[in-house]
Amino acid sequence: MSSKKAMRQAQKQAYAKHRSNITNSRFELKKKFLIKDKDNEKRKNKN
Repeated sequence: MSSKKAMRQAQKQAYAKHRSNITNSRFELKKKFLIKDKDNEKRKNKN
């Protein structure tokens, strides 16, 4: 494999990892907010 081809492949992999990190972190944030909202609703219903 030529160095040019290897560099291109490495850049593609790095970009794919970057995109998946963004997607995963966004999903994790949504999950945290949903859990907080559910907890708040439970507390309100108990009172």
